[in-house]
Amino acid sequence: MFRRRAETVTSHIVGAEKEQVQEQEMEWKCRKSAHSPDKENQNSNWFKTNKILSKLPKSQRAANFLVSKRWLNLQGRLVRSVKLFDWEFLVTGRVFVRFPNLVHVDLVNGCLISSRNSGIFCTHKNLSFHLGSDVEGKDRFFDENLVLNADEVDRGLRVLASGCPNLRKLVVVNCSEMGLLSLSEECPTLQELDLLMCNDRVLRGIAACQNLQVLRLSGMVDGFYGSLVSDVGLTILAQGCKRLVKLELSGCKGSYEGIKAIGQCCQMLEELTLRNHSMQDEWLSALSFFENLRTLRFVSCKRIDGSAELDEQLGSCPTVERLHLEKCQLRDKRSLRALFLVCHNTRKLVVQNCWG
Repeated sequence: MFRRRAETVTSHIVGAEKEQVQEQEMEWKCRKSAHSPDKENQNSNWFKTNKILSKLPKSQRAANFLVSKRWLNLQGRLVRSVKLFDWEFLVTGRVFVRFPNLVHVDLVNGCLISSRNSGIFCTHKNLSFHLGSDVEGKDRFFDENLVLNADEVDRGLRVLASGCPNLRKLVVVNCSEMGLLSLSEECPTLQELDLLMCNDRVLRGIAACQNLQVLRLSGMVDGFYGSLVSDVGLTILAQGCKRLVKLELSGCKGSYEGIKAIGQCCQMLEELTLRNHSMQDEWLSALSFFENLRTLRFVSCKRIDGSAELDEQLGSCPTVERLHLEKCQLRDKRSLRALFLVCHNTRKLVVQNCWG
């Protein structure tokens, strides 16, 4: 008898608890249904306003953020590319609040340390900085004191990787392999990368960027910096970045072995640019290992190749269709002849501002 009464009381308690849970679920659904239309309307209005602002020409977008904070936020969402001049704007994370949808970031000018009071302004490609009158360098006036150290640059890259997971293009100077490793882990969509003041050790980290398609390396630049990219770095690059389509080597030192490794591993490479190269003699014959190379460019090169190989030892790269020579010294007839023999199937030849 007591057992039956206990079972009856227990069933009443369980039934009351179920009714209470059901009432709470109904109340939560009512609250959700009450608030969801407003939220949907708000998102719809934001989407419509954002779509209207995106149709405006770029010359009129800059003034839109003056209307209200809401338009300021919308205008920031439309920005996909930014060139950073204030390093603190990156490391504090404010850049992601202002521009949450970035896919292209240029950090070069933000990494430079220069005196704003100086009237001497120097520029070279992506580098632009003020230079004081107390420069002591004879061979070069750009030293390590004018750029952030590698640890600080790596710190900024870690912040950038966590805030921009959809990053596709990056331009950076004086980073290390640890900074590139953090980028490769957090930014799998990274496709285009420019590395200034690059060396062999930095290229150890770039091997993890497996989806990289466009790569520009800047090693030694006369009067600015003297980083070294040798066959060791070129081999590491070739083994890690096998999906490259465009490659530019600026001020890089190497030889037949480094160029051969790139040709054997980067089978998708279609465009190769050599800018002010310091390649050893007889490197030109390594172009025969490129199976899909379509465009070959030489820019600001003092020489092409100083080899004295016989014609049958040069080999050939029959896939090259476009050959560009810009601001190069073409006084050496033997090296120029060797270049034309290697690229004998060229359909388009461009010679611009060359000497010789």
